[in-house]
Amino acid sequence: MAGSVSGGCVESAVVSEALEVLATGDRRMVTFGYSDDEAFAVGLTCGGTIHLFIEPLDW
Repeated sequence: MAGSVSGGCVESAVVSEALEVLATGDRRMVTFGYSDDEAFAVGLTCGGTIHLFIEPLDW
């Protein structure tokens, strides 16, 4: 994986999803979101939702 999709709060979950996509070859849509209380607890003071489409690339 190269780059970043957040301030680091969901990076490990994204890497896990990407590794599974690479292992299975199946693409997927994943969503990460937090309520206001949960957002504050993990440092996402802006809240919001992140939608990612992950697919394997065969270069």
